[in-house]
Amino acid sequence: MALLEVRGLETAYGDSQVLFGISLDVARGEVVALLGRNGAGKTTTLSSVMGVVPPRAGTIRFDGVEIQGCQPFEACRAGLGFVPENCRLFAGLTVAENFEAARRPARAGPSRWDVAEVLKLFPDVETFLDRRAGTLSGGEQRMVAIARTLLGNPSLLLLDEPSEGLAPLVVEAMLQRLKRLKETGTTVLISEQNLRFATELADRVSIIERGEIRYEGRPSELAARPEVREKYLMV
Repeated sequence: MALLEVRGLETAYGDSQVLFGISLDVARGEVVALLGRNGAGKTTTLSSVMGVVPPRAGTIRFDGVEIQGCQPFEACRAGLGFVPENCRLFAGLTVAENFEAARRPARAGPSRWDVAEVLKLFPDVETFLDRRAGTLSGGEQRMVAIARTLLGNPSLLLLDEPSEGLAPLVVEAMLQRLKRLKETGTTVLISEQNLRFATELADRVSIIERGEIRYEGRPSELAARPEVREKYLMV
């Protein structure tokens, strides 16, 4: 059974419908990438799963329990962790204080992620634990946001556009950190526009276009389909 099952998801902002029957699965321990151009519906899909934007129709089953219609704090308590593109750190607090505010025990047994463990994943963060989050660069904020979310010990991590707006060297560093995260067995659903970033990280990819899933497969299968990449991913 998949850890996350989404079926027939439809979401709108007012009278403007954005998602049209989205269905996808994420197995426990798997990394799935949701690919698509800007405005295709990637962020809305993650936001709908998290309850930030309530869906109008469809079902979202997480760890065997239907969670569509849940508030974000309820989704968090259920074991979902969401890292939005804008990070949403507490800008006036230090990095250490942001970490302290986010710490939660694991759902079963001892905590898997604590400050020491997230600093192993993001060792650069240790050098600015005492700095206020609002003074950090975009790449630094992204690392802190992921680390802070992991401290909530989620069963599923939702990452929205982790490479967006970062310099190439920072993108490469982020990719290596997320590969290490994958090696820990963490389950991840990631939205991305950067094809190489997503396919080097993911076990499976889904392509979304105008609010519908147009393609699903493994990265190697997508690599063999240039016509699909050109139709749905090229700008």
